[in-house]
Amino acid sequence: MSGATILVADDDRAIRTVLSRALGGMDCDVRVTGNAATLWRWINDGIGDVVITDVVMPDENGLDLLPRIRKIRPDLRVIVMSAQNTLMTAVKANERGAFEYLPKPFDLNELINVVKRALVERSAPRRAEDKGDGVEDDDNLPLIGRSQAMQEIYRVLARLVGTDLSVLITGESGTGKELVARALHDYGKRRNGPFVAINMAAIPRELIESELFGHEKGAFSGAANRNTGRFEQADGGTLFLDEIGDMPLEAQTRLLRVLQDGTFTTVGGRSAIRTNVRIVAATHRDLRQIVSQGLFREDLYYRLNVVPLRLPPLRQRSEDIPDLVRHFFSQGEEQGLPAKSLDADAMNRLRAHSWPGNVRELENLIRRLAALYSEEHIGVEAIEAELAEATPTKLAGVQSDSENLSEAVERHLQAYFEAHGDALPAPGMHERVVREVERPLISLCLAATRGNQIRAAELLGVNRNTLRKKIRELDIQIVRGVK
Repeated sequence: MSGATILVADDDRAIRTVLSRALGGMDCDVRVTGNAATLWRWINDGIGDVVITDVVMPDENGLDLLPRIRKIRPDLRVIVMSAQNTLMTAVKANERGAFEYLPKPFDLNELINVVKRALVERSAPRRAEDKGDGVEDDDNLPLIGRSQAMQEIYRVLARLVGTDLSVLITGESGTGKELVARALHDYGKRRNGPFVAINMAAIPRELIESELFGHEKGAFSGAANRNTGRFEQADGGTLFLDEIGDMPLEAQTRLLRVLQDGTFTTVGGRSAIRTNVRIVAATHRDLRQIVSQGLFREDLYYRLNVVPLRLPPLRQRSEDIPDLVRHFFSQGEEQGLPAKSLDADAMNRLRAHSWPGNVRELENLIRRLAALYSEEHIGVEAIEAELAEATPTKLAGVQSDSENLSEAVERHLQAYFEAHGDALPAPGMHERVVREVERPLISLCLAATRGNQIRAAELLGVNRNTLRKKIRELDIQIVRGVK
């Protein structure tokens, strides 16, 4: 490592000074420049063991240098830095052969570690030459945010788009799991194939196998014709299995067989059908806990969880809210809504909100503001009014002494669906709603009886075996009273 030459190109004098001092402390020869032309001359002359380059420079974009560097010096490691902290920048840096991509502001210790790794690995063979840049410039980015949490997501996605590895996306409802799945598809090598999504929670359990694998005519009552399943529809592309934690065990077994040998049979069929799909799964539930309860196959979990990707809730990246607000207002304009903006106090109020519905809740709020408010610049009063009206935690309170249980449940459900983007539940969602209502009811009874299942069953009007089954199915934790 001692004696290595590191080339640094950045138009910011302060960054050049910091890097020169830090890397010089590694006993390296550090050459710095503020333009791409000088950097290219050094590289063309065979100088340098590692390159650190900014993206935006006065004379040329640093990303445009990467294909030329790979052509004349394929073993030269190039580290790209950028203040343009978007998914597109990360993907382009990865596709064009960058050794590593670091968003600005960067952590100096992390950069030094990356440089050390690049020096150690500089003699290792590089991957095959790309056949061109498969990503187009596009202002309509699939993911919005420049926070550190989102930068980590972008870096992981940039490494994954060129692979066929199975990815398991986890995170709270409304964090954008399907957007991430689409980004993996749209910027990957399967971009020209179909993207097919299926939500396990929105399909009756008895129909999931038919939906996934298709069925033959006469396979069951009502099967008047052959039906093509999602695996066939997604052939050559990506199959997104949303809410995978709600998949019944019988369908899990069939899915595991497909992932193991790449073939399946339709319901009622006999001939094996070969499939060529990339699997991306998502859930808001803790699959490891479900596995420990015997409700999800452990071997399937490991097949799906080749690369885990957890999305942060909006409350953990509140600095992204201004960018998201501008994006949603811009989308509204494209759809015919009037141009709107928020004043500083209104924006600060949004950043202070807890966002139980995450990005989906924010999007719905911005659309309401654009559609219902006449003023062009919206103030904090409007934000306070909308949050007070729409926040499920406020709606959870009893609003009148005369309200009966049925009315309260109806109000809670309506608030939930509106907060998550729908005025009505999705088709086939009845079973999920029932489970969500049963869970707190059973938990309350168990808490009231200090974990005594016999007494809880009596309160609920069910037998003990039925209660035990529900406790397992609904993943209810029992806290027993002290004797």
